[in-house]
This record gives sequence, C-alpha cells and structure tokens, in this order.
Amino acid sequence: MTIGVLSILRASLVFATVAAVACPADAQVVCLGASNTAGKGVSQQEAYPAQLEIMLRARHYAGGVANAGVSGDTTWGMLNRLENAVPIGTRVVILQPGGNDERHGAASWRDANISQIVERLGARQVAVIMLENQSIGAIRRQGYGSDGQHLTAEGYRLLAAQLLPQVAAAVGLPPK
Repeated sequence: MTIGVLSILRASLVFATVAAVACPADAQVVCLGASNTAGKGVSQQEAYPAQLEIMLRARHYAGGVANAGVSGDTTWGMLNRLENAVPIGTRVVILQPGGNDERHGAASWRDANISQIVERLGARQVAVIMLENQSIGAIRRQGYGSDGQHLTAEGYRLLAAQLLPQVAAAVGLPPK
C-alpha cells in the first residue's frame, strides 16, 4: 500500500472512533480517556463509568454518565475529539490521560495536551477531575488487575467508588 492509502485508512479509522464515542446530549458527567476508561477487558456495564452512574443514581442523581473512553487513545486524540466527546451541558469531565503518549513516542506533548483540554473545558465551566495512572495502579496492585495494565470488573467498581465523592460534590449532591 502507498503512504496516501494508509493515511486515508488511518483517517477513516479515527473518524469512525470519534463517531462511536460521541456522547449523548443528556450526559452531565463524561469520562474521557483511554482503555481504562473504555473498560478494556470487561463489559460496558462493568467499566467504571457505568458503575459510577449506578452509584450516583443510588444517591438520587438524575443525570447521565457517558463513557468517552477509546482504547489506545493519546492525549492528542482526546484533545482532537473533545468537542464531540463532551457535549454542551456537561458539568463534569473525569479525564484519564493514560500512558499511551509514551508508548506512541509522544510523551513530550502529554502535559501540553492535558493543559489544553483542561483550559478548553474550564472555558465552558466544566469541572475536571483528573484520573491519573497512579490511582489505577494502586487498585491493580491490590490484586484487581487483569493483564498488568487494566482492571477487573471489581477493580473498576473500586475505582468508581474512589471517584464517587469527588464527582458527587462536583455535581452538587449533598455529602453523604
């Protein structure tokens, strides 16, 4: 294949991925990230965004939680799909930048991309909760890892429970 054909195929794949993770307009919490947000290795219902929504609804929260995770995504990819992934009306974004920038040789851009994402969301008055790899790694080291990088269903449940107080406060739920 020629380089031009490969570029077209790559662009088509990116467009299909962006279209697949466009979030519903009623989502007030959007989980934006890579494979640990997408829930690699578990069903969509077992990924932390779905489990977080269940926990928030148990506290009488009526808004939705959207999963805008794409396995293998980089911070550059997240920045480029930000407008589609985070609809107008979103109140909170949980940003999980992951470690794919380093794997793709783009680690030097990671901090700048994260800053731009946070700045753009801040301009829209969207609260940002950072979910760094250390939090996921701590749960994985407790024995809830599936493959050395991702969590089991129970690990994702623990992650959702860990995020619950911050998200509940950000959406205005009373302290429990």
